[in-house]
Amino acid sequence: MALAPLTAQSGKFIASQPHHDGSELYVAQLTPSLGEHVAVRVRVPLSFPELSVHLRTVRDGEPRVSAARLVATTAHDRWYEADLFVHNPVTQYRFFFELDGDYAWLNGEGLHFNDVADTSDFRVTVHSPAPQWLHEGIVYQIFPDRFARSASAPALTDQHADIPEWAIPAPDWNQDPIPSGEGVGTHFFGGDLDGIIEHLDYLKDLGVGTVYLTPVFPGRTNHRYDASTFDRVDPVLGGDDAYARLSAAVHERGMRLMGDITSNHTGSSHEWFTTAQSDPESEEHSYYYWIDEAPGYASWLEHGSLPKLNYNSTALRERMVEGPDSVIGKWLKPPFALDGWRVDVANMTGRWGSDDMTHEVARQIRSTAAEVNPDSLIIAEHFHDASLDLDGDGWHGNMNYSAFTRPVWAWLADQSREVPAFGLPASLARRSGADMVAAMRRFSSAVPFKVNRDHWNMLGSHDTPRLRTLVGESMVEVALGMLMTYLGNPVVFAGDEVGLTGINGEHARKTMPWNDPSRWDEAVHDTYKSLIAVRSSSAALRTGGLRWVLIHDDCVAFVRESASESVLVMLARAPFDGAELDVSIGSGPESDATEPLEQPELLYGTGTIVENNGRYVLPAVGPSVHIWRLR
Repeated sequence: MALAPLTAQSGKFIASQPHHDGSELYVAQLTPSLGEHVAVRVRVPLSFPELSVHLRTVRDGEPRVSAARLVATTAHDRWYEADLFVHNPVTQYRFFFELDGDYAWLNGEGLHFNDVADTSDFRVTVHSPAPQWLHEGIVYQIFPDRFARSASAPALTDQHADIPEWAIPAPDWNQDPIPSGEGVGTHFFGGDLDGIIEHLDYLKDLGVGTVYLTPVFPGRTNHRYDASTFDRVDPVLGGDDAYARLSAAVHERGMRLMGDITSNHTGSSHEWFTTAQSDPESEEHSYYYWIDEAPGYASWLEHGSLPKLNYNSTALRERMVEGPDSVIGKWLKPPFALDGWRVDVANMTGRWGSDDMTHEVARQIRSTAAEVNPDSLIIAEHFHDASLDLDGDGWHGNMNYSAFTRPVWAWLADQSREVPAFGLPASLARRSGADMVAAMRRFSSAVPFKVNRDHWNMLGSHDTPRLRTLVGESMVEVALGMLMTYLGNPVVFAGDEVGLTGINGEHARKTMPWNDPSRWDEAVHDTYKSLIAVRSSSAALRTGGLRWVLIHDDCVAFVRESASESVLVMLARAPFDGAELDVSIGSGPESDATEPLEQPELLYGTGTIVENNGRYVLPAVGPSVHIWRLR
């Protein structure tokens, strides 16, 4: 069976293919009930030669196939609909196309002319999605030690300054942090919570909807992932009172505040652990894994400073994750009133040897959060394939390194620089547009649509090199265009929006250059602000479905669509000769009344496209971002 693929050489006509995703155009209910029948639809271009369409699902371990019915024929598509029986909390399905002498399957990875495994089937779930506020404005990540020192904070050179005993003070706010080796975790710049409050209006003006802080509990490092207690905020940051002030100031501006919790481990100086070590008969002793090998206890990646928590202990569960008075619950209540948690190394929580309690702990964290604040959000940190942990009943979503960050890095990697591939013993390699899209679809297809919609997408974080170092100055706009238009929620690491650089996670934790114009790139800042505003102006970009319409080595394009809006996004990393696309649009099978705009509305960029009977001619461009509203 020969069909014009989405992947093509520049200048050629690109035919569309059958499409389905979990958005409102294709699934009648985002969150159905168990035992309910839900209408699911598939869009089939008129040029596609199907003889019939069927829905395939697996019920009670056995595949079942049922005929889909043709419900509408529009100017460009046939729409088929089938009734999906929601027989499991997560129900998987895909579409079968009968062809003349052949057949094809459509699943989350796309169209296949060979049999496929169930792994990438579409999914609906009965579990509720993340709160709606997640999609209002971007998420902004702050590393508290490096964001801002409040106006009243004493200089670090002051002999009366409250500098922790573990700290190596940096007398110059604008100097580079230690990138590796001795002192890397103890280089101390003295940012505080009141300093963040003094710059909240800057964040609001940028378009931030959610402020996410890495840990604020005291520890013996600048990152504070080695908490010595979960009961109070580090006095160096301003203590509990400053955290309450920050929460009030964030919420007064209509924004949300996310905390960061290490559910997998504590620090070795944590009060629970010191009690556990000194008294084997104590309740706290049951909180940890004890082993024969040195240092005598399990720890995160064999770092003895981070002893691992043991959720076989019911006492630990009660203290850490169960109920309003647990660690999880306490900080969601006033006066701190966090709107949710980002869970550090969520993939390791509850896993050790033959123990695998991750899903239990995730569900308990979410249950506790919902009990205290029904509108709260729980986001996991997971650097590789998180699909087995993302059925939607525990973590609402994930920090989306696998399905977004890594593929985009690889597509836009600066070939002139040898930047280590994150977590791998090799340099970052440049990949084609087809490779990028294949990776995105492979990982995204393994989780429900609404989980993909609720992910945090990033171009970098406090654990990675900076974007500008990875892709070079010329590709920052292209990367940002992808971030602000792709399915999911954009996260910006403080300083990326002014062009900061960094060769690794530690070096990337640079201070915000509030008083150093030489480190503040106003052009980059303007680009961030403009593209954030474009995303904020479009419901389709915030929560709509995503349909790829062009996949080329150097240029990709996709349509984000809702029932009322279609937005075409074109991203090029190199000169591109243009193409003619068969981009059907419309509001779905109920009506073909939503016509395309006579002239597509340019939302960003400079390119002009022309609509000609359902086909759009993409312009020839250099490296750039172009966004058009089609209806």
